[in-house]
Amino acid sequence: MAKLYFKYGAMGSSKTANALITKFNYEERGMKVWLIKPAIDTRDGVNAVTSRVGLTAEAYAVSRETDLYDQFLQHDDYHVIIADECQFFSAEQIDQLRMIVDKHDVPVLCFGLRTDFLTHFFEGSRRLMEIADSISEIKTICSCGKKAVVNARIDGEGNVVTEGGQILLGGNDSYVAMCHSCWMNAVEKKK
Repeated sequence: MAKLYFKYGAMGSSKTANALITKFNYEERGMKVWLIKPAIDTRDGVNAVTSRVGLTAEAYAVSRETDLYDQFLQHDDYHVIIADECQFFSAEQIDQLRMIVDKHDVPVLCFGLRTDFLTHFFEGSRRLMEIADSISEIKTICSCGKKAVVNARIDGEGNVVTEGGQILLGGNDSYVAMCHSCWMNAVEKKK
């Protein structure tokens, strides 16, 4: 029986690498994979998913208006759906992925962040926490050695930022994974 999976982690936890390795494993067994990502993420090109370790694959870019269930019905021969950066999907799109699992017995594996730079849920992540069958953390560490849970946004000098819009696309130049105590210390130091 298929499930809806949410695999989350802080920045730098190799979520995208895990997604692409999972894609490879399915394809190696002759299965057809539908790799999707939000269209807002254009860091590596509109239709590309690229990990920090250099793995890359072509993906279907999903706008906020895309009905994922309708798109799936047009190509319903997929054996699995893998979604990267799923935190940027709308709650309705997560519900559409849930419907694919329930009505077509196709597993959906969603990889993404749980929270933003201020530790608030992203819309897609919140919905996945509410309805996913399986929720697992892909762990990474803070510079102090503790488990990282905060996606700290940093400025050009490496200082923690505590203001701004929820979405700012970036990599190691804009974010660093921290444990909560190191993040709080950085926020207090900034004040």
